[in-house]
Amino acid sequence: MVTLAEVAQHAGVSASTVSYVLSGKRSISVTTRQRVEESIRLLGYHPNAGARALASNRSNIIALMIPLRTDMYVPVMMEIAVAVAATARTHGYDVLLLTGEEGPDAVRRVTGSGLADAMILMDVELDDERLPLLRSTDQPSVLIGLPADTSALTCVDLDWRATGALCVEHLAMLGHRDVAVIGEAPAVYERHTGFAERTLDGLRSRARELGVRLLHRPCEGGYDAMMLTLARIFDERPGTSGFVVQNESAVEPLLALLRQQGRAVPEDVSVVAICPEQVAAQASVRLTSVAIPAQEMGRHAVTRLVAKLKGCGSDEVVLLAPELTVRTSTGPAPAGTS
Repeated sequence: MVTLAEVAQHAGVSASTVSYVLSGKRSISVTTRQRVEESIRLLGYHPNAGARALASNRSNIIALMIPLRTDMYVPVMMEIAVAVAATARTHGYDVLLLTGEEGPDAVRRVTGSGLADAMILMDVELDDERLPLLRSTDQPSVLIGLPADTSALTCVDLDWRATGALCVEHLAMLGHRDVAVIGEAPAVYERHTGFAERTLDGLRSRARELGVRLLHRPCEGGYDAMMLTLARIFDERPGTSGFVVQNESAVEPLLALLRQQGRAVPEDVSVVAICPEQVAAQASVRLTSVAIPAQEMGRHAVTRLVAKLKGCGSDEVVLLAPELTVRTSTGPAPAGTS
């Protein structure tokens, strides 16, 4: 393992000069800095993390709080986490993944122990109990998600209200007047999770404006739960001809059940999904969808967090505009249903 003294000898400078180049605590001439950096590269030197943290009062670690719940679609969460980790690495930071459902305790643990220099929080609820602690600490943080009150916070998210509105607009343009929304598991709404609540708000508001009758039914996902949910929808609204699905685990069960009932997609029923691009493109019927920009969300969050760590970031809300991709699952409403 290469030592700092060996780097100094290779570069022809003192060990303290190498230390100053690494820490940035003192001004070093451009020529000397370049010589030291070249020696570091050639020798493959990596500073000891513990010693570096003590010297700089920084850990160079970002804590990513991502509670992994059984009612959430984990692949999307992990895609965001991978984007966060990859982007953080380009800025010289590693990522500490906190997956427990600890709530405020996790925030206290990070801020009180020096585990990390900054935090990114996911699975944000409208009245998230972690937020008072975030507002009371000087440690930089960014939310991937949008609470009800965004004051003194930096938030990055898909514009879920616009996403819901875009889905119902597309179906309304095709003549559908009875639309059912197959939502996330009931627990997601019971927690008032921001993305689910905001999508529903966008759907309902735009449906009212367009004269579309909207029925929302949460669903656990899976074949049995979807069968019961679908039966309930057609019992209540027999003329339903359009579906918006915001539940990845319900997509294939819905399509299978519609086939079993002799309802052709899109001739009899149209389906729009809010889901990852891969899920929509590889479904048994290629789904018209609004993609979840997981990687973009992760990159934006890290970029804004690093700006805060450098002292040049400010609190802001960044909403990514939704984009709807039309595929083969949507078509004109059947005659007699508009």
